[in-house]
Amino acid sequence: MKRWMIFAFSAASALTAAAGPSFAQSQVEEIRFPLAVNPKFAQCLGNPSGPAPKAEVTVLRGKTNDTMVLRLSNVKPHLAFDLFTVERSTLGPDGQPNPAVPNVGMAWYQSDIEADRRGNAEVQIRTILLDEIFGVDQNTLLPPTNAFHVGFWFDDPNDAAACGFNVASPTPFNGEHKAGPLAMISVPDAVTNLGPLFTKSQSNGTSHP
Repeated sequence: MKRWMIFAFSAASALTAAAGPSFAQSQVEEIRFPLAVNPKFAQCLGNPSGPAPKAEVTVLRGKTNDTMVLRLSNVKPHLAFDLFTVERSTLGPDGQPNPAVPNVGMAWYQSDIEADRRGNAEVQIRTILLDEIFGVDQNTLLPPTNAFHVGFWFDDPNDAAACGFNVASPTPFNGEHKAGPLAMISVPDAVTNLGPLFTKSQSNGTSHP
């Protein structure tokens, strides 16, 4: 084999070796997913004669942190909510309550949401989100725990009272720890059972973090 052919083959092999892992480990740079309405409180969230409440989430991967934009529409005017990233969803892939999951587990408070007079809202946060979001508590020996789901709660328990929520037993999901019930949340992937903030299953077939 001639020298120039040997050199060309070696260079091509080196380039392929260098590029191979990059292609194999390519990352999803942007994701979009909806949130599902908690069926029990749907009537307290939306307008009876209007279109169904809708929440769309877009997440862009960044160099040091990620950007999430949540757009909410078709809810009752001036409702307030509290946005969290959470360990698990209490709804199944079909958007119906999952009796096997009684609570959301680990939860991180991310933002307030306030609907305008038309029932629309938009919030943006920047933090670690895609694939690596987790919490850990060395006092309770809680191991690193991922929070791949997104959900928000009624800020005022009274806003959900008409749907059967007991206002005397608020949830801890606001700054005063006296919030209402879950309003909307992401649903798990039907195959991996993980939340949408875990994207590696989309890019390289990985099914667990």
